[in-house]
Amino acid sequence: MPISTCHTCGGHYQWAWEDAFDKFGFGDGDGQVETDTVVEVLEQAGYRVTANPWGLHNVVILSIKDRDGNELIPGTSTPGYDQPRSYLPRKIVRLLDRELGKGGAS
Repeated sequence: MPISTCHTCGGHYQWAWEDAFDKFGFGDGDGQVETDTVVEVLEQAGYRVTANPWGLHNVVILSIKDRDGNELIPGTSTPGYDQPRSYLPRKIVRLLDRELGKGGAS
């Protein structure tokens, strides 16, 4: 699990990349939201990512496209609710696990 510096207290804040795909992730958006960190990892790997606030909830990744513009979040999934490990391509899961650790949250 990644550890960031808490924006409130300056201490350690442990989180899981899976929260960036969960409507209720990062304490339902009331905690320190690290979705931008996940987006940055994906974009540095060459993906185009769309993440949007979900009402008063978390900021959620809703789209990941490869270099050819192919959508990698399948239409059969329900982003915000389904477990991202169950619908993301294995190469994306491996990338996020490698760069951000295996959190297993969500």
